[in-house]
Amino acid sequence: MDAELDALDELLTRLDAGELGDPLPVLAYIAGQAVRIPADDLNGARRRALLLVAAGGDPHRELDVDDRAVKALAADLYTDERRAQLGRGVDALVLRVRERRAAREAALFLAGDVDLAWRLFSLALLAEELAE
Repeated sequence: MDAELDALDELLTRLDAGELGDPLPVLAYIAGQAVRIPADDLNGARRRALLLVAAGGDPHRELDVDDRAVKALAADLYTDERRAQLGRGVDALVLRVRERRAAREAALFLAGDVDLAWRLFSLALLAEELAE
């Protein structure tokens, strides 16, 4: 098993143990690795979302799935194909975490609401940008 798979297994173990807080954004981000977004599209959408974060007051505030910047990023990056890629990523994740009770329940929840999974994936992409 390669190092990337080992790191993912360690992350899923920690997530299942409740060490990482809410599992939904983490799982959406992992599933989102199946989504192909050209770098130029992603960078432009992130810059526009960051402007909304800055315009919304404290840029260090905690964002949530209903934040205006998150919704804007989700809309900016959305295509039917990308949503389908995320859905396939979530489905693969459900199979991967089938032996991990908490992670499995969260992954099944995402599989039942791919629109929410898309916004959570967008939240994770924006959080990743803010962390840099």
